Amino acid sequence: MYTGRLVFSQLMDFLPKHQFRQCVNRYNGNRYIKSLSCLDQFLCMAFAQLSYRESLRDIESCLRAMQNKLYHLGIRAKISRSTLADANEKRDWRIYADFAHMLINAARDLYSGDDFGVELDETVYALDSSTIDLCLSLFPWARFRKAKGAIKLHTLLDLRGSIPSFIAITDGKVHDVNVLDELIPEPGSIYVMDRAYLDFERLYLLNQCMAFFVIRSKINTQMRRLYSHKIDKSTGLRCDQTIVLTGIKSAKDYPDKLRRVKFFDNQKGRSFSFLSNNFIVPALVVAELYRCRWRVEIFFKWIKQHLRIKAFYGTSENAVKTQIWIAISVYVLVTIVKKQMRLDDLSLYTILQILSVTLFEKMPLLQVLESSKYNNITQQHFNQLKLFDY
Repeated sequence: MYTGRLVFSQLMDFLPKHQFRQCVNRYNGNRYIKSLSCLDQFLCMAFAQLSYRESLRDIESCLRAMQNKLYHLGIRAKISRSTLADANEKRDWRIYADFAHMLINAARDLYSGDDFGVELDETVYALDSSTIDLCLSLFPWARFRKAKGAIKLHTLLDLRGSIPSFIAITDGKVHDVNVLDELIPEPGSIYVMDRAYLDFERLYLLNQCMAFFVIRSKINTQMRRLYSHKIDKSTGLRCDQTIVLTGIKSAKDYPDKLRRVKFFDNQKGRSFSFLSNNFIVPALVVAELYRCRWRVEIFFKWIKQHLRIKAFYGTSENAVKTQIWIAISVYVLVTIVKKQMRLDDLSLYTILQILSVTLFEKMPLLQVLESSKYNNITQQHFNQLKLFDY
């Protein structure tokens, strides 16, 4: 019988503790701290994410019920709801943001060779944002509308591995296009965006930085065709043109040539028009790149369903950002574990579900995860209709 370490402790071994201490020292996170250190706070919040705790009281009750195992989890302090609430409110959220970015860099290196459905050597990013609704009376700093609060989660997703390479948390009033000012363009990379980011002055800056973009155009975009390229209409393509902008402001903001690709989607019965500054890749690849942009939508849906980022343990801005960044760290940590343990047959959802019920078990982590593999059972057909079809 295995009498070794707890599953949670084995999972936390994948964290670069030295880099975490660097982040803490950078912002003096442990200054004047007598009991709950930043590492203890991170471990408690990571436990809450993995076990789907609903509140600070829930965290306190669960951890106190396992008081004799806390040391083996790596938690050295006595857990108190008030102490954890103070830590979330006062400890600088940038500690956990910096640490999350370190995990992101490690994960991106692991997934750099993965295929995302389009045969390209370049790094491809999908940029989008998602709104998280908040109660304005509890979160007065997150003003969105007159009687509604919200924050926006702006994410630049690396399509190889679906790893978020850039995240910005703003209040709900910040327009999506403003995030382009915070990005540092990578030469040679491709940025795929929706119409909300159609700002030709900012797009021209991407072009000058030798980065490529694929963006959906608006109906009222004024342009003039210079010449057309041959296409195969059986693939869904309708045109592949080289154009210049003719609007008074747009022509000034983007004085260079652009590529316009129009594609008809038979499944949806809709046509889409894309603009790009990449004249090398085939026109069909431009349409495929935009189709892959939906991965960032799936990412938002996934983390909202499986991580605690819609119900918060604190009401201050610092507490909300701390919780979100630790949630992102947990997501990236699971992707690292999945890759390093070569668990290609298991989804992130399955891994999280397994971990949620085995954190206090004393079993080898690989055995816990691999023993969950099962064959798909063919569903029986019933006459009664299903309310939800998955």
